[in-house]
Amino acid sequence: MGANPYIHIPKESFPNWIWYTIECVIVIAISMLTSSKITDSIEGLNPEVQNYVFMGIVGAFFLIWYIGIRGIILKKKILKNSY
Repeated sequence: MGANPYIHIPKESFPNWIWYTIECVIVIAISMLTSSKITDSIEGLNPEVQNYVFMGIVGAFFLIWYIGIRGIILKKKILKNSY
């Protein structure tokens, strides 16, 4: 019994960059939500400083995800397929 040559394989037809775009949008959305909650909890900030703190926290989440978690932890050899 052979394989069907007309089967649809999403990996071959779906562009790979879309997964990175989806991941980036999710990371930015989560970091903005958490950053807004954190900056709202800090008392005594005027609006200008609050904007800098907000964007600093968003940038920190973004860097932690892409450099720390995704770059170091998710690239370990133990997590790669061995076949």
